[in-house]
Amino acid sequence: MNPTNEEPGVYHAYLLHLWRSEYQGRRQWRASLESPHTVERQLFFNLEQLFAFLSERCESQPPYEDWRPR
Repeated sequence: MNPTNEEPGVYHAYLLHLWRSEYQGRRQWRASLESPHTVERQLFFNLEQLFAFLSERCESQPPYEDWRPR
């Protein structure tokens, strides 16, 4: 896959950080995503939030067959 040949917004890249922490006596996964392009960082208090964010980003994109390479 060559992201430079794709339409804008069809390709997303993130640096993913995962770690476990304890909250109210329970250990749970935390996560953050950092954009290598903007250095913007998103924090997630559980994996469900992370998956919801990624799903929303992917669902907001046009279907694969709707875009045309340049």
